[in-house]
Order: sequence, then structure tokens, then C-alpha cells
Amino acid sequence: MGGEEPRIRIAGAQDDSIVDGRGVRYAVFAQGCPHRCPGCHNPETHDPEGGRWEAVGALLESMAVNPLLDGLTLSGGEPFSQAGACAALARGARSLGLNVWVYSGYAFEELIGMGPEARALLDVCDVLVDGPFVLSERTLEAPFVGSRNQRVLDLPASLRAGAAVPLG
Repeated sequence: MGGEEPRIRIAGAQDDSIVDGRGVRYAVFAQGCPHRCPGCHNPETHDPEGGRWEAVGALLESMAVNPLLDGLTLSGGEPFSQAGACAALARGARSLGLNVWVYSGYAFEELIGMGPEARALLDVCDVLVDGPFVLSERTLEAPFVGSRNQRVLDLPASLRAGAAVPLG
């Protein structure tokens, strides 16, 4: 990549989400998902060639002008399919004083063994919502998850422990 600004392929972004984590969030929906969960509420994100390319810097500029934001949420699609670009975006969000949540169809236990780019993304996030959406486990009662099998994890504590630690 050299000196080029990182880019990410996204399905879209929402600058005032209140359902993708605690507080007011800037939600970025990564384009491309290998999981293709039946019943997914974002099936338009599945095609890795869909969506549009966006400069990480442009997304950060959009975040910087919103004084109400508490954090960035990386959702999808599958953010770990573009872990390097998502990590760059997460680092930028943290430099703006924002917390970072990431959603993944992979389990924490899978992600910690996926390699350096995945680990770089894990290292700059505060919360991981993990696991595939399972239609038979669908729930509207549990906050921040779509199905009961998904977990909301304290990511720094989980990385220190080497095991999933639920968010308190």
C-alpha cells in the first residue's frame, strides 16, 4: 500500500445509531461476509464485490464533526474480512476519544488464532459481539445481539484472560 490512505469496502454508514452498542454510535457496515447466515438482517452486505470503497480518513472526518458520538461500531458484513482497514479505522476512532465495538460471525476463540491483522483489530476494540446469527435462536429481548448464541464480550479482559469474558 505504501503511502496510500487505507480504504475499506462498505455497504454504508450511520452516524447516529443507538442499537449497535452503548450510547450514540457511528456504525460502519463492512461489505462482504463469508458466513451468509440464514435470516441475516443485512443480506445486502454478503457480496464482497458490492457496496462502495470509502477512504478511512473520510469516515474519520465524519466522526470528528459529530460531538454526540460515544463510539464507533464495526458491523457488517464481516469486519474481520477487512481486518487491516477496520483496524486503521478503529485506531483513528480511538484517537478521537471514541470507544470501539466490533461485531463478528466468528467466535472469539476463532478470532484470536486468525493472524496478525485480526489480532491488530482485536487489540484496538473495547467490545466484541461474537458468533453467527442463528435464526432459530433469534431474540429481540437481549441487548445488542440478534440471536441468543451471540456473546457481548469485554475484549481487553478476554484477550488478557485468553478466554471469553462477558461485558459487565
